Amino acid sequence: MRTMTISEFKAHAQHVLGQVAKTREPVVVTKRGKPLVEVVPFRNTGEVSAPGRLSETLVFATDIVSPIDEPL
Repeated sequence: MRTMTISEFKAHAQHVLGQVAKTREPVVVTKRGKPLVEVVPFRNTGEVSAPGRLSETLVFATDIVSPIDEPL
């Protein structure tokens, strides 16, 4: 993964964004030697989020309201 300083990113932002889009390789921008942001390529999944899509995935085997130490 490529890293660059924030001043270098500011000076070449358009070129860096083009390279990230082209090569699909993320770039980490640092400020005073510490990571500040990660520039990653956009992923278009094409999925539309639907409310309640995961509603059938959870199954409760026991009562979730009763205290743990009480016998069933």
